[in-house]
Amino acid sequence: MKIVFLDQHSIGKDEINFCALRKLGTACRFYSETANNQVAERIANADIVIVNKVNLDAHQLQNAKHLKLVCIAATGTNNIDLAAAKKAKVQVCNIRNYATPSVVQHVFGLIFTLASRLQEHYSATRHGDWEKANQFCMLDYPYSELAGKTMGIIGYGTLGRAVAKATGCFDIKTLVANRPGDLKLKKNRVALEDTISDSDIITLHCPLAENTRQLVNRQFLQAMKPSAFLINTARGGLINEGDLAEALKNREIAGAGLDVLIKEPPDSQNILLNSNLKNLLITPHVAWASIESRQRLVDQLVVNINSYISGDLDNRLI
Repeated sequence: MKIVFLDQHSIGKDEINFCALRKLGTACRFYSETANNQVAERIANADIVIVNKVNLDAHQLQNAKHLKLVCIAATGTNNIDLAAAKKAKVQVCNIRNYATPSVVQHVFGLIFTLASRLQEHYSATRHGDWEKANQFCMLDYPYSELAGKTMGIIGYGTLGRAVAKATGCFDIKTLVANRPGDLKLKKNRVALEDTISDSDIITLHCPLAENTRQLVNRQFLQAMKPSAFLINTARGGLINEGDLAEALKNREIAGAGLDVLIKEPPDSQNILLNSNLKNLLITPHVAWASIESRQRLVDQLVVNINSYISGDLDNRLI
């Protein structure tokens, strides 16, 4: 089999072991990255194409005459024209449930940094404020414990459940929000509006869809406690960035920790990146990306391709 990986470096370089993946094909070509105008040529003779973030459109899929399988090296499928793949009789599979420990760790990393005001404490130490203090404990940045607080979880799939499980270590109460737009209250769920108003921390784990796009807007933020934190490791489009910037600036909420933005990579004019807000943390879409998580992703690619060879494709989408 001829296997082509179009964007290997979007998964990793020397820190990830790709040996087992390379051994699956008689002719493997791993490209560090691939521009859109290079795709057609690179997949022309491939039996299997692996992509993480590269787009495959109808024209490219239909003209890859040898192509039998597309392995998406991610869970999301928005970069593949699935209808065109089906029409071209190309099977498609993805990766599932590989990043849970990494995402949970990142969620709590954002929460701890905000709740314990670690940025301010670190900055004070680095810039010599502690050296000038009158006593050996600097109490300039008061903070509260997480114990006894309430976390609202919006989106209760694999990641939402894993975050809920971890809250027990810190004596945090959890509220699981009813699905946005769902008028019937499900068992063991809390109405969305009550989740928003009653939570000290709100963490988003829902997909981006019509009922969740810009879910966090002016109305949502005004309903939150002024002392509450907002965490988003899901999709940037869940938040109206202008409304969030305004709420943080006016201290309508205590802070926010984001790993995703609407446009990625962001441009230099992004309102949140240019806000200089001390109560905002932004990380560059890395919640999923621990070394262990990315290795699990590659290992699952191997399993998927072996399952295709045996005639029973794992994680099949088409």
